This record gives sequence, structure tokens and C-alpha cells, in this order.
Amino acid sequence: MGFFLLIPFFLIRFTLLSILNKEAVKRAAYFAPLFNKEKTAYYIYQISNILIIIYLFFLKVKTTPERLFFLGIFIYALGSVLLIISVINFAYPSQNGINQNGIYKISRNPMYLSYFIFFIGCVFITQSLLLLIFVILFIITSHVIIISEERWCINEFGKEYLDYMKKVRRYF
Repeated sequence: MGFFLLIPFFLIRFTLLSILNKEAVKRAAYFAPLFNKEKTAYYIYQISNILIIIYLFFLKVKTTPERLFFLGIFIYALGSVLLIISVINFAYPSQNGINQNGIYKISRNPMYLSYFIFFIGCVFITQSLLLLIFVILFIITSHVIIISEERWCINEFGKEYLDYMKKVRRYF
């Protein structure tokens, strides 16, 4: 039953993005060049992704205690809405190639942030400690990948991206 929690994620992340802009799907799948420990983080990131998805197949939604369940639903819904907004804004970057429109005026990485919130919601809904560990691994390794993406953006866009970094926080 936990797998059903992933259906909105896949519909938003892949289907909505491909409907909005097929080129954006390619951009979303691109990983910046990785060096040294970043490569290890990348593999852990991919493994944690797979573990989250597979493990949710075996988890059940727990409705008690009600406080945790409703908190989880709220966090899950917040992550879903943030993902929709992020995907829409990601589909149409600024002309210079840097996403600075919509939610990207508030966060340089709203899509990653939405993943974090979404998966934390899944943790509360399933009340799984092991899922929490997988999500924490995912968050930590995502941060390393984000740092490599920022380095790539600085090399690609130069001062314009550095100025963007000064104006907009990495997460929120």
C-alpha cells in the first residue's frame, strides 16, 4: 500500500514534466561532472533512491496515532504541491538558461527540496524508521550532488550564476 504514495511523485516528476517540455526532461536527467567523493555520493544517492522506491512496496500506511498520520499527510501534500510548482517552473527556464522564474526566485533547488519534504511525509505516513534512514541518506547525498551542480553552473554561467547565488538561497 505504501507504493501508492509514489504514484503522484512519478506522475508529477516525469509525466507532467514531459508534457510541459520534453527538453526539460533531458535537463532534469543531467548530472554535472562529479569528482572524487562526489562519485561515491552519486552512487549512494542512486541506491537510496532505489531503496526508497522498493521499500515503499513493502510498507503499509499507518493511520494511528492519528497525529502522526495527519502530520504525514500534510507534509506529503506540501511536498507534492511544491513538486508541481517546481516542475512547472523548471520546464521553462529563463532565456539565459538559469532557472530564475517563479519558485526559483526563492530557492535554487526547489525540486530537491520538494523531494525531501515529500519523502519525509512518506516516512510519517508509514512510520518506518528504515525508510527514514534511506531518506536521510538520500538528503545527504543530494546535497553533495547539488554542490557539484552549483560548481558546473558557475563554470557554465559565470558571474550571472554567482549573482544568482548571492540573491537566492540554496534551499529556502
